[in-house]
Amino acid sequence: MSTPNPSPQRFMIVPKKTAWRGWLLVIAVLWLLSLISTWYFASSYAAPSLASADRTLGQQSNQLKDSEEQLKQAKQMLSTLRRSEQISRNANTELQSTLADRDEEIEGLRADVAFYERLVGATAQRRGLNVHEIQFEPEVGGTWHFTATVTQNLNRGAISQGNMKFSVEGISQGRLKTVAWETLVQKSDMGGKAYSFRYFEELEGSILLPSGFTPQRVKVSLRGNNGQADQVFPWNAKKALENK
Repeated sequence: MSTPNPSPQRFMIVPKKTAWRGWLLVIAVLWLLSLISTWYFASSYAAPSLASADRTLGQQSNQLKDSEEQLKQAKQMLSTLRRSEQISRNANTELQSTLADRDEEIEGLRADVAFYERLVGATAQRRGLNVHEIQFEPEVGGTWHFTATVTQNLNRGAISQGNMKFSVEGISQGRLKTVAWETLVQKSDMGGKAYSFRYFEELEGSILLPSGFTPQRVKVSLRGNNGQADQVFPWNAKKALENK
């Protein structure tokens, strides 16, 4: 009697379990332990360092606020000092200008006193009809204002009456030129500037110089009941007025 062949379906191939699964388990355990160690060290060492860093940051923030406040106060103080310095500078400039004006005024008064003493003082030199000085001041529009001081103390009881004229000598287009009184005052029928005084008188008026003319000298002529006088003066424009 023959033995029947076994059926193929009764046999199963089972793969052999290898050791790599055990290694995976070991690796997983070690990785978990590493995570636990990392957390422990981070909690023990990193956390205190972060707290210290926070405290340091807070201190530095406070120092920064204090520095900014000090800087703000310093800027305000500097601005105040600058304003004070400007005020002091302006006050000093104004004071110097006032002192200069007072000095000029005092010098003018001294000159006037000396002039009066020479004219009417007990020791004054007796002189006849005379032009003490003539000055010019620029005006708006190109004209010149003149002031001529006419004096006499030879006859103190008499009144001098007459007229004053003057011409201006200078240079025009590189040549010498004389501008007559009629041209200066722009009036052909004007006989002169009238005067009438006992000791002195200031005669004033305005003249117009030709364009391109540079004045150099002034020739003054006086004609009156007490005689006549001809005098020559350098062109004298007041310095304080030239700078205006």
